[in-house]
Amino acid sequence: MDDLPRRRRSRQKLTAISLNEVAAYAEVSTATVSRVLNNSATVSKDVRRKVEQACQELGYVPNGAARALSSNRTMTIGAVVPTIENSGFALTVSSLQRQLNKAGYTLLLASSDYEPDAELRETRMLLMRGVDGIVLVGSDHHPQLLSLIEQHTVPFVETWTLAPGRPSVGFDNAAAAYELTEHIVSLGHTRIGLIAGRTSSNDRSSAREAGIRACLKAHGLALASEWFIERPYRILDGRQAMRLLIQKPDRPTAVICGNDQMAFGALIEASHQGFVVPDDISVAGFNDLEYAAHLNPPLTTIRVPAEEIGAEAARLLMAQIANNTLVNSGVNIPFSLVARASTGKPPAKIRTLPNTKMALSSKK
Repeated sequence: MDDLPRRRRSRQKLTAISLNEVAAYAEVSTATVSRVLNNSATVSKDVRRKVEQACQELGYVPNGAARALSSNRTMTIGAVVPTIENSGFALTVSSLQRQLNKAGYTLLLASSDYEPDAELRETRMLLMRGVDGIVLVGSDHHPQLLSLIEQHTVPFVETWTLAPGRPSVGFDNAAAAYELTEHIVSLGHTRIGLIAGRTSSNDRSSAREAGIRACLKAHGLALASEWFIERPYRILDGRQAMRLLIQKPDRPTAVICGNDQMAFGALIEASHQGFVVPDDISVAGFNDLEYAAHLNPPLTTIRVPAEEIGAEAARLLMAQIANNTLVNSGVNIPFSLVARASTGKPPAKIRTLPNTKMALSSKK
């Protein structure tokens, strides 16, 4: 058994190691090797360890195409996210991959940059590669996307949202935004602005806007058009939007941001312009990213368990694959309000922009 790796090296990898050679090296049957490679639960830990060690020492790589033909599975899952710049999506993807790896699956990741056409194109490419399942973000897609997935009879899961009648893992974005706004109003604010993410082709952003407007309406208030700004989910865009709001003679006393990155930018710009948060203006975010608690001041936000979304999405997808069926229900992941020092009572007197500072460059 010991001289087989040397023979393998002497051939300088000109020929492929066979399943029979792996079985002989591990001193098991070829059927056992197949069960290990297919992640069967009927194999003991000791046998699995012997086979995996044999594969590693021999440099054995299973023939993916052959395995796919025999099992009707490629053991790959495709995921399309709007962007990998967003820390929330990154946490979800990381958790998703960990759970899939435990089940013996490999994750293939693509980004759409919030473009429905790009999401459709990337999904089509993943389906062409024979993925066993698809993970998406949100419920707003290109009109052809879901029908394309259905044509391939591939199970899918939508994340970061709850889509009635479809497999989804997420939370009620409108309800979360409503609760955050309720907190701001309860502090005494009536002049509330919104720096939102792009709402076009983004059901999460549009739902949060709807929740904010609903809460304001319930209190006899409204979101003034001049206090509503849409921007990409980036720190610089949060700074630029905050500057536009606070330079207005008639400005809001509190600003809700579509995510924590925008809120970080808003805090930076408020400080840059000489305002004290929350004494002069309150700022709130959404997601509760890791750095939110360490800002100055710490950020009031909505805590979204992004990692749990990824883990539950993997479980829901694996269940569909194992049962060879599609589900039409969702998994509701609870959110929570985290009230920190970036929000306080409105100022007795509304200060205008203390000093005119150089405008931020719009260059990225």
